[in-house]
Amino acid sequence: MKPLYKALLALYVLFLLWLILFKTSIDFSSVLLHYQSRSLNLIPFAGYSSGNAHEMIDNFIVFIPLGLLLSANLKRISFWRKFAFILGLSVAAELAQFVLAIGRTDTTDMVTNTLGGLFGLALYAAAKKYVNNERLDCCIAVVLTILLIFFLWLRFFVLRVRY
Repeated sequence: MKPLYKALLALYVLFLLWLILFKTSIDFSSVLLHYQSRSLNLIPFAGYSSGNAHEMIDNFIVFIPLGLLLSANLKRISFWRKFAFILGLSVAAELAQFVLAIGRTDTTDMVTNTLGGLFGLALYAAAKKYVNNERLDCCIAVVLTILLIFFLWLRFFVLRVRY
């Protein structure tokens, strides 16, 4: 089962990068060549409104599974190293958006992404006190696999992409 968990973690990281950088578009070259929008916000929660609250909640939620998957895969790695990985991935994705000029680089996104991953780490730590590690890891893998398949089904058969 460990190779399955590692594969699921790698797929989820790729999914997050696809979601953050390309907003689930499969036409990467079109996004890179034609979207060309660069914006930078260095003040967290600046311009907060109920309109962007939905995006902040989405950012938080989409990073929870990363914390769960890191905990399931990297049991010998400290909590803080896993947290640093989540923070680093969030910062790297936002910097890539800026460098490639394919979106809005926003410290609010980095904060909400990181808090979501932190929540996933904490949720795993709390759950393992009550559930056997193997059963917990298996449950996480099954639920996240179903969610990824469902999201991909929605993306390709129901929802339209913004680009």
